[in-house]
Amino acid sequence: MRQATATANAAGLVVGDALDSLLGDPRRWHPVAGFGRAAGALEQRIYRPDRAVGVAFTTLAVGAPMLLGVAATLATRQHPVARAALVAAGTWTVLGGRTLRHESRVMGRALRRGDLPAARRRLGHLCGRDPSALDEPELARATVESVAENTSDAVVAPLVWGAVAGLPGLLGYRAANTLDAMVGHRSPRYARFGTPAARLDDLLNLVPARLTGLLTIAVAPTAHGDRGRAWQVWRRDRNDHPSPNAGQCEAAMAGALGVRLGGRNVYFGRSEVRPFLGDGPRPEARHLKRAARISGAVGLAALGIAAAYPLTVGRLVGAVGRSALRGVPGVLAARVASRAAVGSGNRLRRGR
Repeated sequence: MRQATATANAAGLVVGDALDSLLGDPRRWHPVAGFGRAAGALEQRIYRPDRAVGVAFTTLAVGAPMLLGVAATLATRQHPVARAALVAAGTWTVLGGRTLRHESRVMGRALRRGDLPAARRRLGHLCGRDPSALDEPELARATVESVAENTSDAVVAPLVWGAVAGLPGLLGYRAANTLDAMVGHRSPRYARFGTPAARLDDLLNLVPARLTGLLTIAVAPTAHGDRGRAWQVWRRDRNDHPSPNAGQCEAAMAGALGVRLGGRNVYFGRSEVRPFLGDGPRPEARHLKRAARISGAVGLAALGIAAAYPLTVGRLVGAVGRSALRGVPGVLAARVASRAAVGSGNRLRRGR
């Protein structure tokens, strides 16, 4: 049965990824959008500029979908086909690879036509920067950086957590990542309330972001990139970014494309100056198609790893965990017996 469950999880990840590649995000009634509305309503009810309240908000908002995933997982223990279908639906819901690649290509076409107004309007589909004063190189840079970071957030990380924790991992990760986008940014309102959500998202992305960077290096030749240069830039620049995770992805992408990322980012009401990542010219429209190709190749490689995990490393980890748990009662019984023997000896000595 455990073999069937592992196979069901792996099959669900593959089918869900295929659905995302074929169909993209659901056009109506997207579950992630519904979660965002529910989380927004909860925020309005309990908001206070207090970190402890932010912890409660994050726990409730992430815990609810995770518990739903746990309940669905328990209900399908004896039904591998139903388990595979649920994991496939969950994977399709939380992935965003097709949409990410589509937006990169649409931006590239607008820039090649010289249609800056259309490109500026489109940038909001990728990131929260103020596009009103951005020229072609800055619009292209914002797109490349967003594609690099979101390849981890919207593709690799969901697959990793789906492989490790099944449906609860898929739903819990997407909930945490959505909360970070909603309340995790720096602003007077969320400086304290949003910190727990931001820290949780950072924690959940530590491994996926580094995996994304390494996979970007590995697949660089698929977009005529230099794997050696990507490796060098990644090792040199990945920790210069203010985010503990985004720099891993952006530095590798900069090296793979042979461009320089970073600089001044203007958001609505604030600006940030970030260190440069990579060498070479600023990105142009021609780099966006290559960035989308790298993102797609990274997603395929991550899918292969994620699908293999439940059938290989996941089974080994589970077997070790079950063996350890089976040994716990014996250890506890031995300790109780030992303490009883010591107590009996003490009573005998006192009797003498």
